[in-house]
Amino acid sequence: MKAIIVTGGKQYTVSEGDVIYVEKLNAEDGDAVTFDQVLAIVNGKETVFGTPVVDGASVKGSVVKSGRGKKIRVYKMKPKKGYRRTQGHRQPYTKVQIDSITA
Repeated sequence: MKAIIVTGGKQYTVSEGDVIYVEKLNAEDGDAVTFDQVLAIVNGKETVFGTPVVDGASVKGSVVKSGRGKKIRVYKMKPKKGYRRTQGHRQPYTKVQIDSITA
């Protein structure tokens, strides 16, 4: 069984046992999270699409850990003007393991 969920403004295709990295959630390590915005559910040859979400469907998972991703460097430069700027950024994330999909 697979499902398409929305969290943090992004869509993820998940199945039971998957580990996904999502935008930071307000949850501690080991907490249970529920994703209520389920766009579609695929169960073998049977597929259910929501308008826009599937009624009564949810995906349950547990938070494995929270952290910050690798640093990216943003470098700006204007030639012949002496303008150079370097900025770093680390995006926070939450690692979630999918436990169950209910339709």
